[in-house]
This record gives sequence, C-alpha cells and structure tokens, in this order.
Amino acid sequence: MEGKKWRLGVPRALFYYYYGSWWKAFFEDLGLEVLVSPPTSKEILDMGVSLAVVEACLPVKVYYGHAAWLSERVDALFVPRLVSVERKSFICPKLMGLPDMLRTALKPCPKIIDSTINLSRNPQKGLETAVRSVARTLGFSGSKVLKAKEKAEKCYKAWLAKQREDKLTAGTTENPINIGIVGHGYLLYDRYLGMDIPHKVQKLGSRVYLPENLTDDEVEEACRVLPKRLYWTLGQKTMGAVLNFMERDDIDGIIHLTAFGCGPDSMVGELAERYARRCGKPFLLLNLDEHTGEAGLNTRLEAFVDMLTRRCSA
Repeated sequence: MEGKKWRLGVPRALFYYYYGSWWKAFFEDLGLEVLVSPPTSKEILDMGVSLAVVEACLPVKVYYGHAAWLSERVDALFVPRLVSVERKSFICPKLMGLPDMLRTALKPCPKIIDSTINLSRNPQKGLETAVRSVARTLGFSGSKVLKAKEKAEKCYKAWLAKQREDKLTAGTTENPINIGIVGHGYLLYDRYLGMDIPHKVQKLGSRVYLPENLTDDEVEEACRVLPKRLYWTLGQKTMGAVLNFMERDDIDGIIHLTAFGCGPDSMVGELAERYARRCGKPFLLLNLDEHTGEAGLNTRLEAFVDMLTRRCSA
C-alpha cells in the first residue's frame, strides 16, 4: 500500500495533548489522510472501560476507547511506543506497552504503527531515527520525510508559543484570585475526562494559570530544590509547575488534578502536598476516576475558591 492511500487514525488521548500538532502536521505534509478521534465522551469512556484491564489508570482506559472508535474507520492506528521524550527522563511503562495491549483488546485490530520513540540519550538523533522509522512503515523516505519533519517542528513551536501565552482570565471580576492548576495535559485539556476543571474555576471568578504557561527553563529552575531529578517526564513537569506556583506571590492557591490508578501521580501528589504545607500555600488535591461525581467535585471547587477569596480579603 502506498503512503498516499493510508487513512491514519490518531487517538485524541494521552500524549496527543502534548504532540498532536506535531504528528498531524507531519502526516498531512506526507499526503496522508489523518483522522483524529472526537473529543472524549461517555460513549468513548465506556468503550475504553469495557476493553481495558481493571488495573489500568483512567487515562489509559480512555485511550482504549479512542482507539476502538477509530479502529473500524481507518487503515492503521498511530500508537508510538513512547519510551522517552527528553534526555535522561522516561515515560510510564503503561504507555510503552499500549501497542501490545491494543492488539490484544481490539477485535478486529487494524495495523498499528508502533515505532519506538526514545530520546533519552541523544534527543536529536533519537527523533530522527523515530521519524524515519514511522515514515518507512508508511512507505516514505528521502527528502520528503525531512521536509515533513521541518513543517511539523514549525507547527509544534507555534503551538507551544500559543500555549504559553494563553491564560484563562476571570471574566467580569475586577480583582480575581489567581489559581495555579497542575496535572497532566490529558487531564487538564480533555474537557470530559478532566471535568473541565480549569473553566469551572474560571467561571467561579478566578484567573487560572496552567503548567503550559511556563517555559521549560522555569520548570527546571523550580525543580532545583528537589534532592534529585524525578524519573518520570510528566512528574518532573508537574512538580516544576507546583514549585513555581508555590514561590509566586501572584498565585493564591494551587489545585492538583490526578488520575486514579496512576502510580507516578500518587508519589508526585504526596510530594507536592508536603511542599505546599511547608510554604503555607493553600493546596487542593483532586483524584478522578470513571465514577467521580460532578456535583461533589463542584462543591469542593466552590469551597476552595470561597476560602481563597476570604483569605485574600482578610
């Protein structure tokens, strides 16, 4: 099958919220038809829960649902075997094993493009190797691949710049409180899975700051207070955002959004709460699973925002 005939499915879950713009630009520049699954819904979540093993964390269950939605609509699924996306730091093993788990769960299962992405030793060389591997599987090589890679990198840089500039302002409130909301991108920006918490807090009259508003240098600088670098890439990013927000006078409180069943989250959540306690910054930990009720969550958010408002006006 030639490259131009592929209809490639990209699940709108997990690392799509970090690198989706890169992947989509790369494949489209090669001339492929790219189909991204729709935003998460109850239907997609229920499909994922029915297919995934019970022990899987909530974001992985949702990924199953997105892959299942795509499976009958595409020629192949793009499910990279993510090992590392930066030097000396790694991704959760559950994400590394997604291609194998999906082959077992999806019946019938379309072809899965599962090229390994490992940038832990040499990011530039590792990325080039991964790109060539993906392109070769799809039937492309040579200068066309390099051109598509350059286009993808430009799109990705523009997307990053926009992410850092975007802030959720507080609407009509004259003097809003400022709240930092931290967590993985696939919780914060998946409005169904993450229950749209950033926008809920905004509607309560707060200005919201997110990890993507920070540069990589700001995250790394904040993490210097830790005894050692965290092993997990997303854990380091989350902890860096927490520590940066804790030291800022313009941030009145922090909300940490986590997923039930996530091992790294359980450790980072405990670590973040300890540092918050030391500095006296109000801190709210929210742990989500497929059974979390929206009414109870709204009550906790309202109480936290009300407490911060009274605290700042005292």
